[in-house]
Amino acid sequence: MLLKNKLFVFCLGFIFAAPAFAEDVRLADEVTSALNEESPFTSNINLTNNYLLRGISLTGGKPAIQGGADYERAGFYVGIWGSSISILGDTYQESKGAAGATNGGLELDTYIGYKKKLENDFSYDVGFLRYNYPGNYAAGATSANTNEVYGAAGYKWITAKYSYSLGNTFGYANTTGTNYMELNAVYPIEPIGMALGAHYGKQTFVGTGAILNGNSLTYSDYRLSVTKELDEEFEFSLAYSKTNATAAYTVLGQNLGKGAIIGTLTRVF
Repeated sequence: MLLKNKLFVFCLGFIFAAPAFAEDVRLADEVTSALNEESPFTSNINLTNNYLLRGISLTGGKPAIQGGADYERAGFYVGIWGSSISILGDTYQESKGAAGATNGGLELDTYIGYKKKLENDFSYDVGFLRYNYPGNYAAGATSANTNEVYGAAGYKWITAKYSYSLGNTFGYANTTGTNYMELNAVYPIEPIGMALGAHYGKQTFVGTGAILNGNSLTYSDYRLSVTKELDEEFEFSLAYSKTNATAAYTVLGQNLGKGAIIGTLTRVF
């Protein structure tokens, strides 16, 4: 397989699998198997005008630099991925020091799992993911660090995934059992090096912390995407994302789940 074909498959999995770009680098089974013909190690770097986690901007609508590395062998994989963010500092400022964190400009995700491609174009992926958000948190504030287990099942270019939180979720206390269900479709147009993608997800918060100031934290998100291979090392994606998030996701007067156009330039090594 040519390098550019490997890159194209990789970026489809990265861009379209879900709105949380962090964890979705590893969803498509074809990605790792193709790249691992040469090495079990892969890495990537991305520039985006707005980093969305499940449809919610973690950069306040501003650009981010991102990157990660993975090791995979015989279906087992481990990896790390990071992005610049501003949400913790913005929340600290919004709450006048009662929530969020200072010096919290990084999301650093670590994960481990196993995936396998079955006969007749079926596949599955199971694993553990930890979202790490280092920073100096406000006194009494809940850390945004989040532990999730997940499972995904795929058929050809359609993937369904379920993620389950093992404790406090993204800084909201008493939300164990919060979950995210999503359905993703990627349709490649190989002759012209393009692909079309569609996504629907629902973030459901449970527990006594599922309501913030009278507003539900539960919401749905939607995304349409297109990606184009530029050459053997680079691809560019353009996406439109929107949510029905409540005022709970308004920080510094900005609705972080509002409709947004996202451009991302990706390079894989």
